[in-house]
Formats: sequence, structure tokens, C-alpha cells
Amino acid sequence: MNPYQYQAPPTGIELVPRPLKMKLTVRAVGANSSSHGRQRTIGQLLGVVFGICLGYILTSTIRHFMLNPHICFSKHNIPVYDNINEAFRVIKHDRSKDTHNSAKSLVFVGVMTASMYLNTRAKAVYETWGRELPGKIAFFTSEASVSAGDLPVIRLKGVDDSYPPQKKSFMMLKYIAEHFSEHFEYFMRADDDVYVRSDKLENFLRSINSSKPHFIGQAGKGNQDEFGHLSLKDDENFCMGGPGVILSRSTLLKVAPHVRDCLKNLRSTHEDVEVGRCVRKYAEVPCTWSYEMQSILYHNSSGTEAFTGSLKQREVHRAITLHPIKNHTHLFRLHSYIQSLKIQSEGAKLVHLVRELARTTEEMGLSMPHLDKPADGVFLDHLGMDVTLQKWNPALENEVIPWDFISRAAFRLGDSNPRHRPTSGTDEGLEDVVRDIMENINRVSKERGRVIDFKEVLYGYVRWNPTYALEYILDMLLLYKKYRGKKMTVSVRRHAYVQIPFGPLRIHEYESIVEGAEANDTLGIHKIVEVVVKNGLKDFTNLHYQVPQAEFTSERKPKKIDFILPLAGRFGSFQRFMDDFQRICLEGEENVRLLVVSFRPSPGEDDTSENVEALISSLQLDYPHIPMSVIQTNATFARALALELGASQCADGDLMLFIDVDMTFSSASLDRIRLHTIKGHQVSCIQKTDMAL
Repeated sequence: MNPYQYQAPPTGIELVPRPLKMKLTVRAVGANSSSHGRQRTIGQLLGVVFGICLGYILTSTIRHFMLNPHICFSKHNIPVYDNINEAFRVIKHDRSKDTHNSAKSLVFVGVMTASMYLNTRAKAVYETWGRELPGKIAFFTSEASVSAGDLPVIRLKGVDDSYPPQKKSFMMLKYIAEHFSEHFEYFMRADDDVYVRSDKLENFLRSINSSKPHFIGQAGKGNQDEFGHLSLKDDENFCMGGPGVILSRSTLLKVAPHVRDCLKNLRSTHEDVEVGRCVRKYAEVPCTWSYEMQSILYHNSSGTEAFTGSLKQREVHRAITLHPIKNHTHLFRLHSYIQSLKIQSEGAKLVHLVRELARTTEEMGLSMPHLDKPADGVFLDHLGMDVTLQKWNPALENEVIPWDFISRAAFRLGDSNPRHRPTSGTDEGLEDVVRDIMENINRVSKERGRVIDFKEVLYGYVRWNPTYALEYILDMLLLYKKYRGKKMTVSVRRHAYVQIPFGPLRIHEYESIVEGAEANDTLGIHKIVEVVVKNGLKDFTNLHYQVPQAEFTSERKPKKIDFILPLAGRFGSFQRFMDDFQRICLEGEENVRLLVVSFRPSPGEDDTSENVEALISSLQLDYPHIPMSVIQTNATFARALALELGASQCADGDLMLFIDVDMTFSSASLDRIRLHTIKGHQVSCIQKTDMAL
């Protein structure tokens, strides 16, 4: 029973209404005639006073309408007091178009802001998610605020930027109902420090019947200190304003006429609590009692540190709204990450479409249309293959792609240090894969009455084929929780076989990283890629590609790299380093130079400077085309001094590689240095995947 309706006393007696009866009394004229005359005179005076008051009210109303011809009423009898054309001009919406089921009529978002945030938070909101809404957005601020640029700003009359913004919140709802209630299905109240994923918001709202009264948000009853002090009954709640509040049209129309009454009866300083109380009283709907809303409309309790770290979190991927984002620059960062997720999603759709096209054409006995030849340097043939770990069938032993083992340590045969800690890139990629696996597993958990939580990866294997996909085999420890029927919680182990298909192969033309090269042989590159795509890696070694003879001249050598190595003692480590240097640089005929800055050894260590010079001299005799030298210093070890002395020996524009004696490298490391180091713009930092400690 509605608590705001009249309830009969608990007596068990039913009160039956009876028809109204009038009693006519006839008095004879006599002794009471004087008393009757006085009553008649008083009645006449009251009638005159009533007539004067009624005439004044009617005259004032008519005068008000004559002086304000722009006043109108909606079909729900809600008066519109401002110029409605001006309101629609501000939000850039053409109200003459059909408003039902159009791409821009699903939701209207009112963002509460202040004049001090118009050029920061409000602008960031409008330039990110505000432009992608399936509807329109406006920023509601104080009457004295000044519009910023092309922002759709609405200044509320009689409202300032004082906190708490109770009046601003209620008057915003009233303004929205008076001007836009007939043109949108849903209405959202938001703050200027929230991020809204417009695509998820649209999918969510289109799954709900908009004709029914809804008050959607993250339900709350106050924190521990406020509990019991907000004048809320045991069965009452409110929608927390931070993550956003959504109202259907019918809910808004029931509340808007009573806004001023709600403002006169405030019981707390929290505007979201008072809005919830007003909605409960006049629309008779509570905020959504749903535990799921905590993840759909997500509030991060970290305050100013929220969403400043890694964005690869389950909440970021699942939520419709993310709150709070206090620094507007982080809003652009979050928007960029969300856009990258959309790109990945579109890439997955492309793979599925090409796969479906390949399957259909094969059943029809046809070939893939327009995909057998590259168009604009884009190859799609490999996308038509079904999901299988047998996409690549090697013909020779050296074509077998090995699996790397991952547990608490990582084992990779191709590294100079086969056993090492998993790199940050490996861990990050594994986390992404596990998150996607768990999302797929729990996609139908609500229908099945169970949920499966991830515990850890016990071990796994990973390999990648640059033509087809990245592949995982994972042994996962999971926690199975059944909450419907016979409740149970049990640990389970499951193997996951995962394949992450690559998108289309694309060929781009770049300036050659080889000195003196004017342009790459684009036709030759197209030929190489086409052979790899059509026939696999096994035919790559049989491809006879005629390299221009000029490429072997001294002018076409790769850019020289100057190795600068600080050294103090540690001759054993230096010998190991020189073994790698000889194998990769000297025998591989790399275009490099070695500068060893030798320091005086620490007390108690042997002086090995002569051994260092002897080793360098010996190698110089065997490889005279690669310069190697030793710079002797009498100072104790200082890395900064070593870098300064080594850099003084290099010419302007040389590539300098500062490296320690306990590091290893590969030829791929040198290629990466040449590719990613740009003079005056970018320094190349080699990751652990390229060098090992």
C-alpha cells in the first residue's frame, strides 16, 4: 500500500461513505428577525469581498497573458515560460522533425555545472562523449554564467552556483520538463565529472519500456555517518547523483509540477536525496533496487585518484557511466581508451563478416569476391579461415612455430636469456585475454543462475604467427558460484584454447631507414606480402626477390650506432658482453662502433684495464672495418661521466646506445633503435623483450 494514501484505522470496522443530505429549515418571522437580518448583511459583505478578489485574480491573469504572449502549455498541462525556440536553438535540435525512434531523440542529458568549470570539465564533456549521444545534451548553470564557445549552455533564472546545488537540480528538471518533455523518451541528470559510454547507454535504454515510470540509478540510503539522518523510511532510497540518474518521460512529468513544493520541504543538504524523495512522493516510484547498478552506473571511491592509473579494468569495460573524473584532461585520456575499445570491436566484426562471406561463397562453389588481389595494399584472404589452432601447417622443421611457456617464470627459446620473469607486455596481454574470456563465460550467468570468478592462471602456452593470429593455451583456476536452486561454491580448473585473430594485413609506404635511400621498392614489398598471405611462410624462403645492387654500396648501409659502455673491473661480465658483440655485430657486419669508458676499479678489486685493451685490440685485428676503442680514466666509476665522455667522441646526428656490461641484445634490438629514434623528436627506449638483464 502506498504510504502517502489514506489508511483506515486498524479497528476492523469498514468505513462506508454516505450520500450528502441537505436539511432545509423554515423559520417564522418573529422574535429572531433582527438576528436573521444581521446574518444576511454579513453574507452580502462576504459576497462583495469574494467578488472583488476573484475579479482581481482574473484581471491579473489576463494582463499576464497579454504581456507574455510566448507562454504556452504542453499537452500534459505543464506551462512553458521561456522562448521554446531559443531552447531548441541552444541544444541544436530541430523539433519539427519526427521525434519518435530517431537517432537523436532517445535521451536528453542535463549536465549540472558551474561557471568556473565551463571551459574545463564542461568543454571536455561536450568534446568527448557529449557529441556521441543518441540524443542531445545541455549544460545547466547559474544565471550569471557566461557561455563558453559553442557549448549548449542554459542559464537558470534565479539560480546561483552555491553548494549544495539543490535549487539548481530541481529547476533543471523543471526546465527540461517544460521545454523538452515531448521530444525525448528518457532524461538523464548528470554531473560534469562523469563519463558516459553512449553506445552502452543506448543499448540499455532501448531494452526498457519507456512508457512506464522509471527512476534508474545506483540506489543509496546514505553512508555510515548519514544513515538514519536523511529522513528516509526503511523502504525508501534515493538515486546517487554522481554516477547519473535516468528518468522516463512519465516520471519527469509527474514530478515537474511539484518542484517548488519539494524545494520548500527540504530535509537534508543532499540534492540527490531530495530529488529521490520528491520522485517517491509524486511519481510513486523508488530508485532501482538492483545490485547490478553498482557496476552499470559505476562510482569509484578513490576520489581525485579515480581513473588516473591503468584503465584496463573490468569496471571500465562493463560500466555505462564512470564517476568521478575530477581532472578534465583525464576525461580525454579515458575517451581515447574507450575509442580504442570500439576500434577493436569493429575489427572483430570485420573478421566475423569476412569469415561468414568465405563460408557462404564456399558453400555456393564460388571464390571470395575481390579478395584474391590486394586492393589499396590491404589483404583479407587470411581472415576467412575458421577458428582453429591448425591454421598454420609447417612443411619444414625450421618452419615450426614454438610455444613459449608461461607460469611464475617465462621460457622463450628465441631469447638470449631463455628463462626470465614475464615481461610487463606479457602480463598485460594475458590480463586482457583472461578478462575477455571471463566476460564471455559470464555473459549468460544471470539466465543460468550462476557466476564464475577468475582466481589465477596456473600455467599456459603462447605463440604467435604474424600472418594469422596470437594463440594461447591456458590452465585456469576458477571459482564456480551457483546462487539459484541448490546454492554451492566450488573451485574448478578449466583449459582455455584462445585465438586472437589479427586484422587485415596492410601495406604502407615509408621512407627507407637505410641511409641514402630515396624510396622503397613498393612493388617488391607487395610481392613478398602477397606470397606470404597466399601461400604461407613456407614459400617465403623460396621467393627470389631481386634487391637493387645499389643497396650493397656503402651509401646504403644502415645508420651507424655508437655503443657507449661504462666499465669498472668485472672482466668476466665484459668477456660475455664481447662474445655477444662479436656474434651479433662483428660477424653480422652491423654498422656500429664501440666506445668503452674504463674507470679505476673499486678498492679490493683487480685492475683489469690491460686485459680489456688486449681483448679490444685482438678483435680489432680480426674485424678492422668496425672501429673499437677504450677511453681510460683515473676516476672511480660514474655512469654520468662515462656517458659524457663517450658522447664527446660522437658527431652530431649519430645514434648513441648507452648500455651496461650486464645486458644482452639482438640484431632486432638494433633495428628497433634505428626505426624509433628520431633526431630532435624521439628517444628510443629498448624494452626487456629486446634486451635481458
